[in-house]
Amino acid sequence: MTLNLATLFEAVAAALPDRTVLVCGDRRLTYADLDARADAVGRRLRSAGIAPGEHVGLHMLNGIEYVEALLGCLKIRAVPVNINYRYTDRELHHLYTDAGLAGLVVDDAFAPAAARVAGECPALRAVSVVRTGETAEKPEWPSGVSVGDYSSEPGEPDPSLREGRSADDHYVLYTGGTTGNPKGVVWRHEDFYMAALKGGNPYGPPRLSAEELAAEAKNGFELSFLLTMPLMHGAASYTLLMALLTGARTILMRRFDAMDALRAIDREKPMIVAVVGDAIARPLVDAIRAHGAEYDLSSFKVLGSGGAILSRSVQDEYAELIPDIHINNGFGASESGVDGSISVGADGLMRLGADASVTVVGADMKPIPPGSDEVGYVARSGHVPLGYHNDPEKTARTFPVVDGTRWSVLGDMARVEADGTVVVLGRGSGCVNTGGEKVFPEEVEQALKAHPAVMDALVAGVPDDRFGERVAAVVELRPGASATAEDLREHCRAHLAGYKIPALVAFTDAVVRSPSGKADYRWAKRVLTEKN
Repeated sequence: MTLNLATLFEAVAAALPDRTVLVCGDRRLTYADLDARADAVGRRLRSAGIAPGEHVGLHMLNGIEYVEALLGCLKIRAVPVNINYRYTDRELHHLYTDAGLAGLVVDDAFAPAAARVAGECPALRAVSVVRTGETAEKPEWPSGVSVGDYSSEPGEPDPSLREGRSADDHYVLYTGGTTGNPKGVVWRHEDFYMAALKGGNPYGPPRLSAEELAAEAKNGFELSFLLTMPLMHGAASYTLLMALLTGARTILMRRFDAMDALRAIDREKPMIVAVVGDAIARPLVDAIRAHGAEYDLSSFKVLGSGGAILSRSVQDEYAELIPDIHINNGFGASESGVDGSISVGADGLMRLGADASVTVVGADMKPIPPGSDEVGYVARSGHVPLGYHNDPEKTARTFPVVDGTRWSVLGDMARVEADGTVVVLGRGSGCVNTGGEKVFPEEVEQALKAHPAVMDALVAGVPDDRFGERVAAVVELRPGASATAEDLREHCRAHLAGYKIPALVAFTDAVVRSPSGKADYRWAKRVLTEKN
């Protein structure tokens, strides 16, 4: 049977109809409920004229409706497009028009912003507004766009929804990254299933049919996840779809709040708490330290991070507070899927336990030999995306085809130790060149965040007449903590070579990151340049 995401989910839902699949606040759905409601959404989208291959934007906070709409799109072979709800009108305009949206499912709170840019989307003809009660405003939409209230009330089963599906159907994931406009990464369903969802089995060989996947979900151990991050972020969508295809129960937080997360763990008893790096993990561990004794956290066995690397200091805090916790520091990207896991050593180096299809290549696309001093790019072959939507130039750079093999070449730089261990250095695009020495921001950020007073930090280069650039850092301190720039530099001297020590430290009330926890290096560079 074809490895199509909708077909795979339906097989699992048929095997586990009465098992709880989603919890959000006081709402709960079983697998049968979710399957029927997603059918209803798909049927309504199709009735509104949405055809296979057309793009449908999901402009929502976390909630049951997000998951229903995602699956509804997949069921009718439409392509769901994740919309970052924190984007400005300029960024939304780029994403809406670049994606060429034909349909849109939008929370009422975001409908005014959506309506302001909808006039530039000539393909847009069907909008479904989720009435959350967060606003009563009803904006003016362009003529020619049909606007109605969202509904997922099930009707009669419709076998025609299951016709024509293919492993070649598309799944598009828009990623803002750390620089530039958001880009739509285009995946075939089969490639996404194998690379981003580990073939439905993160602990062993892939499940190669819907029947095998459903049988394992029914007979295997029942997992439970608390998703703290926005579903519109790649790491969250990976976790959600993995949970749906393995028979797991997923608890959604509409918006992240550390105390709400403790209450959810106490109430719903998840085994796995999914976060995006320190931006979510650090406030959560601070809440556990201050209030953890007030809640039953005994079910919490695994902390999983994707989309941003957990610092060593945060991992140590969790190990101190949660007995026998397992920490999975996931490494991957929207452009490659799940590539392995990172361990941060006492030396501050980030070592990658990589998937077999991941390697480090030079500019000539040949593997870097172990033990050499050469720095190359982390790259993946095999099940990789087709490219970027509507951008052949960037596609050619990131997804080159070499001798008939398509590669995904990430922006992460790495070297290979003599024993074959991959040491990830950081993003090449953010590398600071100070007097000819290369400094990767991530290494300096790890050192800064190991200081007990530091909540968060971003590192960038600022212009320097003598060295071309010098290392600079924007630092957010923990509430009630204090530290001077010299305190932080002295701390870093125990971890870093002298040329890597931040010459400039600027303190801020809050480090700016995307709602998914990704670093905003454009903001950091602007702040530091103004302070320079």
